Amino acid sequence: MGIFGVFNKAKKDKLDQGLSKTKESVLQKLARVVVGKSRVDDDVLDELEEMLISSDVGVETTLKIIQRIEKRVARDKFVNADELDRILREEISGLLAENQVNEGLDFELPADKKPYVIMVVGVNGVGKTTTIGKLAHKFKTAGKSVMLGAADTFRAAAIEQLEIWAQRVEVPLVKQKMGSDPASVAYDTLASAHAADSDVVIIDTAGRLHNKVNLMNELSKIKKVMQKVVGDAPHEILLVLDGSTGQNAFEQARQFTKATEVNALAITKLDGTAKGGVVIGVSDQFQIPVKYIGIGEGIDDLEPFSRTAFVDSLFGK
Repeated sequence: MGIFGVFNKAKKDKLDQGLSKTKESVLQKLARVVVGKSRVDDDVLDELEEMLISSDVGVETTLKIIQRIEKRVARDKFVNADELDRILREEISGLLAENQVNEGLDFELPADKKPYVIMVVGVNGVGKTTTIGKLAHKFKTAGKSVMLGAADTFRAAAIEQLEIWAQRVEVPLVKQKMGSDPASVAYDTLASAHAADSDVVIIDTAGRLHNKVNLMNELSKIKKVMQKVVGDAPHEILLVLDGSTGQNAFEQARQFTKATEVNALAITKLDGTAKGGVVIGVSDQFQIPVKYIGIGEGIDDLEPFSRTAFVDSLFGK
């Protein structure tokens, strides 16, 4: 499998294709930065800063990258403009490495966490339900028994959509009627999973941000109720973000990290956008690892995030 670990050639080709719009945009902008330049000077760095910000990397993360490159240029005295691609690749990879844990693991679960409980959060429309369905499929394909919980009782459509995915993937779903107490659904799901000796439980939650206090209270209540069944649940609070929204993804991450203890990110819809730089910025700014990325609409188009494969796809010629 080489340097890409679980990213074999088929997966790497899929990732290359999924990030093609972002890659094309980044390389075009980078080419304009260095055209006609023989060395990396202040003008090149200013243009590089503008290029990264316009690629949705975010201002704070861009400044961090520029500062690191400035140190290398000062240390090495003379850096050829042709080397900028390699230096930029190394600095972005290093930045991502600071927040990544267990890179590229193929849907493995801790042996001492059973059931392993994942609570999924995110606003409506980011692909939250689809991500849950794809996760369930991936875990099941990896030989794990999966149970879903429809705790987004605010919208009837959310329950129906999750039910469709449960039937498609052929995993059990615990649900109640629209308007039911989300915490009650979560409790029933974990109780059922415990009785069934399930390996992993994935709980959907409401995706609304119109009242942050209510959201925080609701998520806190769900967590407390789940802990009556599984003492350290949830083991993972997975925030789903739509990569195509660019800077809006930063704001969503800001609101949800205030509302609950997010410890993993899934970034979706990267195949349809040139805004893939958001992966770098969100991971760095919020110090949360990107665990999964969505690079297509198919049931298999959710992959464990690998910074090595991601950076190579972004800058590979």
